[in-house]
Amino acid sequence: MQTLLLWLFYISSFYAFIPGIISRIFGYRVFRKGTGSHEFALTFDDGPDPRFTPKVLELLRRYDAKATFFVVGSHAERYPDLIRSIHAEGHLIGIHNYVHKTNWLMRPATVRKQIQRTDEIIYSITGEHSTYYRPPWGIVNLFDFSKRRRVQIVLWSAMFGDWREKQGAEKLTEKMLSRLNPGEVMLLHDSGATLGADPDAPGLMLIALERTLEEAQRRGLRSIRIDQMIKTAEKSSIQQISFGKRLIVGLWLGWEQLFQFLFKLRTLSPAEPFLHYRLRKYQGQSITMEDGTTLSKGDKVIELHVDNRELFELGMHSRSSAQLAIRMIRRMEKDMPVLAEEIAHDEALLEAKALYGVSMINRGPEKFGFTVLDMPDGWFARSSKIYLSLLLSVIHPAGGARLKERTEVLVPKLILMPVSELLKRHDQKMQPRSANRKREQIEEERNRSNAVDEVELPGATVVH
Repeated sequence: MQTLLLWLFYISSFYAFIPGIISRIFGYRVFRKGTGSHEFALTFDDGPDPRFTPKVLELLRRYDAKATFFVVGSHAERYPDLIRSIHAEGHLIGIHNYVHKTNWLMRPATVRKQIQRTDEIIYSITGEHSTYYRPPWGIVNLFDFSKRRRVQIVLWSAMFGDWREKQGAEKLTEKMLSRLNPGEVMLLHDSGATLGADPDAPGLMLIALERTLEEAQRRGLRSIRIDQMIKTAEKSSIQQISFGKRLIVGLWLGWEQLFQFLFKLRTLSPAEPFLHYRLRKYQGQSITMEDGTTLSKGDKVIELHVDNRELFELGMHSRSSAQLAIRMIRRMEKDMPVLAEEIAHDEALLEAKALYGVSMINRGPEKFGFTVLDMPDGWFARSSKIYLSLLLSVIHPAGGARLKERTEVLVPKLILMPVSELLKRHDQKMQPRSANRKREQIEEERNRSNAVDEVELPGATVVH
């Protein structure tokens, strides 16, 4: 019996679990996030539903937004008028199987029939075939990849748990606004009839959706159909990444998760992670900093790390070095004041002499008050160069060509800034005996808020 269970585990892993991981981490043969500067995508699963789909359509009409509806075939068959309304108002209709059942539990032939039957229903109502497919719960099996020539598998980049009522409209709104960014593919549900969902949950989704559309309108963002987003993405550099590079990136991101766990890195803004940090003792040679103080071995420093996933996304969605630099500068400008406030209200961090990091840059960090210094020759410098060169070849818009063109500047550098300089730049006074309540208020507040010359990657500190 034990052997049989073990073989079932092996087979199921090969059939669905491993393909699911590959598609989620590496984006292999699926579409899950787009590009662009002003567009995002709203997608709705499990409908159509006579209670909620008309209300979704009314909201989209009011804010002149387009969306993609991945419909369950049996529901479409039951409510053809809703399918006609979705199609007539210019939204895209995708396939979500004939019944809402995971592909993990179905044979390849059964999945194929589910897709084909749903497509036939959509065609009989609208006169158009659908070539966009989202498997229930986003679970693909090994044979789904072979369907790429017939359908485009579409997953998502942002999921909010909107099928459950317990989080409420306020929390759901907060989650959606925190991910309201260009290129995001948002997963929502216009039906609560699926197993495991709360029947009235879409009502709360509608409240959060209206607030999100209002904010999108204020920011100059607009929701577009998935087919439009895919066409835009196909013109960008991200589609040129080989599977080998995606594999490297997957391993790299996995290593970061392990590193953060082992060394207990803290995330500055959990809702939008960009900078991580830890307090540690400096182990290098003595350095005289800009303010005249000396950083010596054993002194405490705040070691900075840029989030690898964010770095990868910024790089892959940038058309040039200049655009990548602009985006990184904006992120640093947003996070540095938050870091200053964090330090000012933390007794342990106030004991540090300097901010410290390693970066493959020659200019750029000075804008934020950092001093850029050569690293002493040694194994750490050499290994850092190999690591950062590989990283840059993957994330940089110019890829490996950048390494060949500018090898003389691709040298790891130390970047340092006295903690006192950071606090002075952001008008923060040292408060070593601040109350714990103040720190809690800052944390709560942070959790609630969820044209430049060619430069190197500014502030991209990577030391692991």
